[in-house]
Amino acid sequence: MALEKGIAGLVSDFIAAGRPSARAKSIDERRAGYIASTVLAGETETRVQVADTTLDGITLRIFSPLDASEALPALIYYHGGCFISGGFATHDNQLRQLAYYSGCRVIAVQYRLAPEHPWPTAHDDAQKGANVVWKNAEALNINREKITLAGDSAGGHLALVTALRLKAAGNWQPAQLILIYPMLDATAYFDSYAFNGIDYVITRDALLSGYDMYLGDADRLQADVSPLWRDDFNGLPPVHIITAEFDPLCDEGEALYKHMTEQGVTCTGSRYQGVIHGFFQLAGISQAAKDVIRDVAARVARA
Repeated sequence: MALEKGIAGLVSDFIAAGRPSARAKSIDERRAGYIASTVLAGETETRVQVADTTLDGITLRIFSPLDASEALPALIYYHGGCFISGGFATHDNQLRQLAYYSGCRVIAVQYRLAPEHPWPTAHDDAQKGANVVWKNAEALNINREKITLAGDSAGGHLALVTALRLKAAGNWQPAQLILIYPMLDATAYFDSYAFNGIDYVITRDALLSGYDMYLGDADRLQADVSPLWRDDFNGLPPVHIITAEFDPLCDEGEALYKHMTEQGVTCTGSRYQGVIHGFFQLAGISQAAKDVIRDVAARVARA
């Protein structure tokens, strides 16, 4: 399928600029570029309440429907950014929309970033964040029986690994997982890394350089580093996996669906056509982005 019109313009501009290398940019430039890209997210949703809080050393941003006084289902969300960038500012509009359209509380977890905080800091922060939310469910006014874990890209990876760690600990499990084009395989095994890795803005180089800065010398086949290859998915709650047609990560997201299904997990998947990695944050120029936000919101509401 052809690229969506708005996304085709982004790709054309990227190619015309000479396909600038992510590795050639400083970490400050990469983070600033991510912030600058938020202009593509569309008009800011204002029909929600937003509040920040810190619990047990974890900073959370809570997005709630207006006048929501009762305990609501919750979405714990981990942002993308290749483990090296991103945060509340880069995902503000998407999380506002998810809270509005779902009628649920959306709780974003701020985990520490590489290279300042290397492996396994983000993984440990993500797990701690989920436990902090669950432990403080009453104070946060959420229903701990209806918690969804979700994230995009590196955040999708963290949502999956957090659920696996929670399962191993045996204390609690989320009601479901929603993984938006998750980073799953630090070995870059699949063909989509080659087919979609050069022209589509978020390149193979951008993704793998993020892994390099976060992982350092860590074994790329460790279970928590490349969770795609794990054999302990059985016992996870239902999982929904979202992939993008022109994404270097497309194949591994769809391989995860196959592996989970083979291991007895209730798993569904959606491939969005004509879009690239990161399209979840492009609702200002992409109909698919608007659609996927509504779809994720509906899934959270049904948890």
